[in-house]
Amino acid sequence: MLSTIDDVASVPLTVRAPEERYGIVGRSRAVTDLIRRIERVSPSRSTVLIVGETGTGKELVARALHTRSAHRHMPFITVNCAAIPEGLLESELFGHAKGAFTSADAARRGKFSLANHGDILLDEIGTMSPALQAKLLRVLQEREIDPIGAERTEAVDVRVIAATNRNLRQLVDEGRFQEDLYYRLHVIPIDVPPLRERAEDIPLLVEHFVHKHAARMRKTGLRLEPGILPSLQGYHWPGNIRELENTIERAVVLAEGPTMTREVVTFDVTTRVGPAVVRSHNLRQNMEWMECETVRQALTVSSDKRQAAQLMGISPRALSYYLAKYPFLTPRGASCSDRRVEDRGER
Repeated sequence: MLSTIDDVASVPLTVRAPEERYGIVGRSRAVTDLIRRIERVSPSRSTVLIVGETGTGKELVARALHTRSAHRHMPFITVNCAAIPEGLLESELFGHAKGAFTSADAARRGKFSLANHGDILLDEIGTMSPALQAKLLRVLQEREIDPIGAERTEAVDVRVIAATNRNLRQLVDEGRFQEDLYYRLHVIPIDVPPLRERAEDIPLLVEHFVHKHAARMRKTGLRLEPGILPSLQGYHWPGNIRELENTIERAVVLAEGPTMTREVVTFDVTTRVGPAVVRSHNLRQNMEWMECETVRQALTVSSDKRQAAQLMGISPRALSYYLAKYPFLTPRGASCSDRRVEDRGER
């Protein structure tokens, strides 16, 4: 088993089966806790609410819940509530009778009916309209659906798994999500950690994605250039695992030889910059702090000065000027709140 980042960078990247459970790759404490919760919850028929940022793998967690359950041979149906127009979502979920509306030439079963005795994943539940929220609440309470235009209700035995990247509690407080529905969904919550909270899993995830995309492209023996993994681990990954996979897929496609260099392993550092921070009333001090912070962030993402300069949109020569101006800055050096930056602004 690989023990250090340097070990990973110096050998061909191949994924190891013990590090992947239910399609979830990692061995960090956050992943271990997530797997343990999945295994405890999966036998239950209780409603589950999966919460996590975009790209963290919420659908993967839902599928793991289904795969581990006693009804794993029954249907697993997914519905992306944000991807279906509001006017069609009700029919998509609950079905409709023939002649229920102008284009209803035949009766159609909804996703709840198709998922009977299995699981249904309602992804992006926070985007659902208030009217549909009320109908969904009734399904959870009564365990029956009311297809559009039908004379009778239809009983369903479905475990509902909802997923969201939004703060439903906040939506409730803002009057945009029904409180009763929130509590009906919030029976068993599962929080999926963002990638920045499990950076120790990045080497394994990189192995996994290189293996996946290299096999598809029939490339063998791909290696990462030494020193790239620390840059990947230092990046914030606002798009989480999805962004990391896209980064690795791009590198695999663009790699011209067996080594994936810094030129092909690229990502968007601009998303790391948060709201502007005014540190004092001294204009020069604020400007120098922003200069310093921009350089520090670029060096955190890449210790390679050439790539760091590229991320900042400046030349390597210009970066050398800023490094001379702020000599205490290194990829793991002092922060820009250091008194030396403030002293410069006071002169």
